[in-house]
Amino acid sequence: MSTANLEERLATLKADYIKYQGDLEKVESTGGDGGPIERQLCQLEEEIQKIREEIRSNG
Repeated sequence: MSTANLEERLATLKADYIKYQGDLEKVESTGGDGGPIERQLCQLEEEIQKIREEIRSNG
């Protein structure tokens, strides 16, 4: 994947991460179970890290 594509993917993942953070805050503020959202955030963090590593190795 080209660096431009990786950076685009990274931007999408970051936007998703921010969205899920907001969702988690809403769920927790109402006393709901944020576990599934927390797991999704962890997966996104791992993907973001992998993409950043790929960008560094292409750079």
